[in-house]
Amino acid sequence: MTDLDIRTIIQHELRRIAPDVDVAAINPNGDLREECDIDSMDFLNLVAALHQRLGVNVPELDYPKLITLNGAIGYLQQKLAGA
Repeated sequence: MTDLDIRTIIQHELRRIAPDVDVAAINPNGDLREECDIDSMDFLNLVAALHQRLGVNVPELDYPKLITLNGAIGYLQQKLAGA
């Protein structure tokens, strides 16, 4: 799965959770919670949705790795590659 595939899935799930957010305007290095104006419960819903879509288990200790769009893409790609 490519970076673009993962980015598209994350953006799709963000649109579902925060429909008013312009996902194309998200700063890829900014805090997703601030960029999308989502709360901690929405963030957990995002993590759960990514788990469902990609089959990647994200332990709570790794949640900070998903805080930015680029961080989430890198983390998920690494997990999908089996690292």
